[in-house]
Amino acid sequence: QVQLVESGGGLVQAGGSLKLSCAASGSIVRINVMRWYRQAPGKQRELVAAITSSGTTDYADSVKGRFTISRDNVRNTVYLQMDSLKPDDTAVYTCNADLYRDSSANNYRYWGQGTQVTVSA
Repeated sequence: QVQLVESGGGLVQAGGSLKLSCAASGSIVRINVMRWYRQAPGKQRELVAAITSSGTTDYADSVKGRFTISRDNVRNTVYLQMDSLKPDDTAVYTCNADLYRDSSANNYRYWGQGTQVTVSA
């Protein structure tokens, strides 16, 4: 069994900061890519940031320079440091991971359940 659990969401004022975390647990052999998505009510889910096992990162244009994704391979945890938050950042943030589990040669994708981030004006 593999589980991803997000934490760190909350309510902040515009210009403030939050740090999200997502911990993966279970029968994990290796995590390849970890990602953060977000979805606001009435809007399509979008990719916010991604990080590979070697540390290569990618960001949505809307968060470049403000958000930083990182990972701890020992703890199987991915983080999203969010600075200079804007009201438009308000959304449910969800992590996912592409990983090898058990003895399988296949790469599987798992999703967390999300954490709410609300940014007030």
